[in-house]
Amino acid sequence: MGQIVLRLDRMMVERKMSLNELADRVGISNVNLSKIKNNKVTAIRFQTLAAICDALECGAGDILEYQKDE
Repeated sequence: MGQIVLRLDRMMVERKMSLNELADRVGISNVNLSKIKNNKVTAIRFQTLAAICDALECGAGDILEYQKDE
């Protein structure tokens, strides 16, 4: 079975947005956003994902990527 990988770091670079700024806009702590950014989470609420997409002006597909097992 493959896995879902979060590409939040890439989208933040494209949008030139810092971790602190995005955390403020989304309304979550820097620590929790850092865990999402570094793929240290096993789940993410749709509400949080929607807030991230809104702040970065992107779609969920820009942040989430499916990787097949080799």
